[in-house]
Amino acid sequence: MKVYNDYTRKKEELIPIHEGEIRMYSCGPTVYDYFHIGNARPFIMFDILRRYLEYKGYKVTFVQNFTDIDDKMIRRANQEGITVKELGDRFIEEYFKDATALGIHPATVHPRATEHIGDIIKLIKRLEGNGLTYTVNGDVYFDTRAYPGYGKLSGQNMDDLEAGARIDVDNDKKHPADFALWKAAKEGEPSWNSPWGPGRPGWHIECSAMSMKYLGETFDIHTGGKDLLFPHHENEVAQAEGATGKPFVHYWMHNGFINIDNEKMSKSKGNFFTIRDILKEYSAEDVRFFMLSAHYRSPLNFSRDMIAQAHASLTRLYTARDQMLFLRANAQAKDLTAEEEALLSRMEGYAARFEEAMDDDLNTADALGALFQLVQDANTSLNQASSLRAVDGCLQTLLKLTDILGILMQKAEEKLPEEIQSLVDQRAAARKEKRWADSDSLRDQLKEKGYIVEDTAQGQKVRRQIQ
Repeated sequence: MKVYNDYTRKKEELIPIHEGEIRMYSCGPTVYDYFHIGNARPFIMFDILRRYLEYKGYKVTFVQNFTDIDDKMIRRANQEGITVKELGDRFIEEYFKDATALGIHPATVHPRATEHIGDIIKLIKRLEGNGLTYTVNGDVYFDTRAYPGYGKLSGQNMDDLEAGARIDVDNDKKHPADFALWKAAKEGEPSWNSPWGPGRPGWHIECSAMSMKYLGETFDIHTGGKDLLFPHHENEVAQAEGATGKPFVHYWMHNGFINIDNEKMSKSKGNFFTIRDILKEYSAEDVRFFMLSAHYRSPLNFSRDMIAQAHASLTRLYTARDQMLFLRANAQAKDLTAEEEALLSRMEGYAARFEEAMDDDLNTADALGALFQLVQDANTSLNQASSLRAVDGCLQTLLKLTDILGILMQKAEEKLPEEIQSLVDQRAAARKEKRWADSDSLRDQLKEKGYIVEDTAQGQKVRRQIQ
């Protein structure tokens, strides 16, 4: 498998540090609110990366943090008259509700910053011992001028940073690019004791401390949104390598931005949407499929039309799956014909094309193309006379590949609700008696209740509409 490495700015063969094992870290949410559609993209896409690596036989240790102490959390907790911990607990619980709906698997470890204060302090002390920090009024800063490698991940030039064009100006800092490792306590804020006095960690230090705690001082993959490349990930590199003297991460992977109706998402424009907002109008699986429709590094435009297209495409896959399940229920166990052997050989070819796309820097868009070739062939080639082995071979190939992408997770309904079954039986009787108007009326009633009826040689086939 090849992945695009933002550190080297080229595609590279993925070679794990430990044979048969991948260790990866992904930046998680700051838990002061529901996560938004932009956050959802890295959560979904790097969940798929993890699934695919596991499919390829790797043991994957996946760490995704929760930032549960920062300025935004303190402000909101104060506004609501609750503690920062209560706020964090609430929105971590809400994160898991939305992540589960989107088909995102829990990480191997979900560390919280406030539960790793000791690890953070130890890391800052290592940096201090290496001459890479300075302290001003209880605030501890990373001295970027004392670390020669600063800027190597993002390609930033220290001279350009001198003007502070992209850095918040702070009169206590020696250089505009310097950043806080530890912030002195302020009245009304949570704080912890430290060698520099009471305070709390800066944002960047937590990810360096927690990733190295669970994955080692050098690990395989670090992921996140493109907006984190600088300064957050740049600062992570400086902190980790400044402390250990070892390479921090071998492969850096960043996803592209999401626009809303071709405009950058922002609260001021009124086009800022949390996933909780979006799931009131669209299904979680439609949103997940939409994310797969473009390469993870490319910009992606969120719009009603794009979600409608995702829904239509997902419905095609569900229809094909349900047709295979229907044929499988009636298929006979008999020898494969020559045509069926050729069909199963083509199924292997579609699976190979799927893997080829995924091996090319997680190209989910091309992988979906292989899936649609598969279902088109199966729809054309399978019928009521097909053998059980032929139907099962097509079905299992489809399910194996869609499981990697985390789609087609809705189970086929085995037993219809009593009310629906009654309408289906009434329609069967109407058709038998050639009462076509009644048959059409009953079909419409079923559709209003969310069920589609198809007439086949074996009788009525009923399926729930994809939500």
